[in-house]
Amino acid sequence: MASDLRDRLRAGFRWTDPGPGTDLLVSDRSGWWRDPLVLDGLGAGLAELFPDATPTVVVSPEVTGFLIGPLVARALGVGFVEAYRAGARRPIAEPMTWAEVPADHRGDRQLLGVRTRLVTPADRVLVVDDWAATAAQVRGLYALVAALGATVVGTAVIVDECPPVVAAELSIRGLLTGADLS
Repeated sequence: MASDLRDRLRAGFRWTDPGPGTDLLVSDRSGWWRDPLVLDGLGAGLAELFPDATPTVVVSPEVTGFLIGPLVARALGVGFVEAYRAGARRPIAEPMTWAEVPADHRGDRQLLGVRTRLVTPADRVLVVDDWAATAAQVRGLYALVAALGATVVGTAVIVDECPPVVAAELSIRGLLTGADLS
């Protein structure tokens, strides 16, 4: 199943040219969400990256994490907690715990926060996201989890583009690498 899922992820992905004025390509992951077999297998596929971790909750950042995090949580039979970016369209009307994210792949700094009551010191947290390039969000989420007294068991991503030393340090595992999408 894992190799079929990886094949479908590669087939559903493309790089797009945003047009004049830039020399960068933009990742287009919309084919992943359109493929019902990817959606069906993604939660289990990401959960299988940490077969012995026994997480109690999945935490994922906005925006794409809100789509794939629940798929992984369901596959694991655990709950899901959203990590919001500061400056969201509307404030959350309950206590939040925030952590600063080091500069991301765009050079931007941000804050990520979770509802304080939803992550406890007894929790074993699996962080889930679609892509890890610099691991900035991962580092921010790990700081957030630590501030709440919980334990991180690792990070499962669809695409791991981090340098190997960073991926090993932060226990980041991916279904694909950046080279798989070249």
